[in-house]
Amino acid sequence: MEQHMTLGGEFKLTDDITVYRMGYGAMQLAGPGVFGPPKDHDAAIAILREAVKQGVNHIDTSDFYGPHYTNKLIKEALYPYPDGLHIVTKVGAKRDDQGHWLPAASADELRQAVHDNLENLGLEAIDVVNFRVHNSQDSSAPSNESIAEPFTVLAELQKDGLIRHLGISTATAEQIAEAQTIAPVVCVQNMYNIANRQDDHLIDTLNAQGIAYVPYFPLGGFTSIQSQTLTMVAARLDSTPTAVALAWLLQRSPNILLIPGTSSLTHLHENLASADLILPEDALAELDTSI
Repeated sequence: MEQHMTLGGEFKLTDDITVYRMGYGAMQLAGPGVFGPPKDHDAAIAILREAVKQGVNHIDTSDFYGPHYTNKLIKEALYPYPDGLHIVTKVGAKRDDQGHWLPAASADELRQAVHDNLENLGLEAIDVVNFRVHNSQDSSAPSNESIAEPFTVLAELQKDGLIRHLGISTATAEQIAEAQTIAPVVCVQNMYNIANRQDDHLIDTLNAQGIAYVPYFPLGGFTSIQSQTLTMVAARLDSTPTAVALAWLLQRSPNILLIPGTSSLTHLHENLASADLILPEDALAELDTSI
């Protein structure tokens, strides 16, 4: 892998995994609504290869993206995987024939999901598997249910050697603590961005424990993060709101790892370059108090 930018510096995820803080999220490589094949197969392959060429060594995915299509694209584009490339996936949900998101957290469903990820990625063991807590009322909001049973299943698969490390996604502090009584948690994936800061305290708590926090929808996802303050700061720095929003996340806490997704080479380069943008103290102060 070539390294052309700082990519936000490095973070030691585990004793055996160190990643650059700017990674790549493969969710958008599937078709509309993260369902079906990509609109442009060759462009999807090119995005993955360019990300790795530029030094990205942390790719986030799931076999329920597509389903199956995204992982198969990753394998087609990058296998055999270069040394130092780490692929992180998630289980706990599935898609029906219409593309709806459904919970899939039974023991059999979780085992099948892990094996599907292994097969479609061409791996013998997955670096990190996140358990995605599913809330049927709001897919981006945590629920209050116990995660002991499904997380125990994943811990058993870890003991079997199919998973190296475990994480948790869309989880509360209580669920994270519950998971930690079962097996070590190396990362947490929750929705967080400059306009949605409900996890401020959790980020700091995890940082004190050396646990990575990986915000999904760092640029808002289906909700706009645009604000007058963000626009004004970007204009003053001769930058873009997107770059400033990503740079703000990297400066928010050293345990934050970014996985912005895109199906555009132009946007990929813009996202990676934002890791080199250092926001001055006055800009940070404005952004920190803008919500």
